Amino acid sequence: MTFSQRLYENVKPIWRKNHDHPFVQGIGDGTLDEDKFRFFMIQDYLYLIEYAKLFAIGAVKANDVKTMGKFAELLDSTMNTEMALHRQYAKEFNISEHELETASPAPTTLAYSHYMLHVGNNGGLAELVASLLPCMWSYAEIGKTLDEVPGARNGKYGEWIKMYSSKEFHDLTEWTISLLDKLAEGKPEHELKDIEEIFLNTTRFEYMFWDMSYNKEMWPMD
Repeated sequence: MTFSQRLYENVKPIWRKNHDHPFVQGIGDGTLDEDKFRFFMIQDYLYLIEYAKLFAIGAVKANDVKTMGKFAELLDSTMNTEMALHRQYAKEFNISEHELETASPAPTTLAYSHYMLHVGNNGGLAELVASLLPCMWSYAEIGKTLDEVPGARNGKYGEWIKMYSSKEFHDLTEWTISLLDKLAEGKPEHELKDIEEIFLNTTRFEYMFWDMSYNKEMWPMD
């Protein structure tokens, strides 16, 4: 069993809950309330700004030119492809550029992104990859699953499904999984357990992000 397979088996119950969450299911069958998706797109836009920084940190921490280049590719994909989709949807949902740029992060968005950046800045490359991988990997799995729903590609959330089920996104995800397996080779068990805990935590945050978006959760006092 590879290290990535070990990680996957450990979080499979949470992974299943992500797939079954009403927000995700609503994207697939087109029944998700537009105001919930609108909330999600704004928060995910803010999240991606911070998430992209991890790829920049990864390029700095990489030990070879090829890995540096791949992190640069991931940074470019996030900033200029994923975020372009968000801006496209923003127009469809009457979200102005000003609203996107001045929006405040929800507590879960803030906690999730700050946790990843803490790990990325203070840990090694393996820890950084473990922190960012659940987002990529779970989106690739969800995109693939929803793409199999009849008519989903032609629904109002079809462009979202197309992006995360695309070969380009899956190829980048597979590269990142392979990198983590390579980085885990030869590490003592206590270090692997620490990396496993990071992967588990950001997998938990993925579920919390879906739930936050479904319930449009901001600060309680607001």
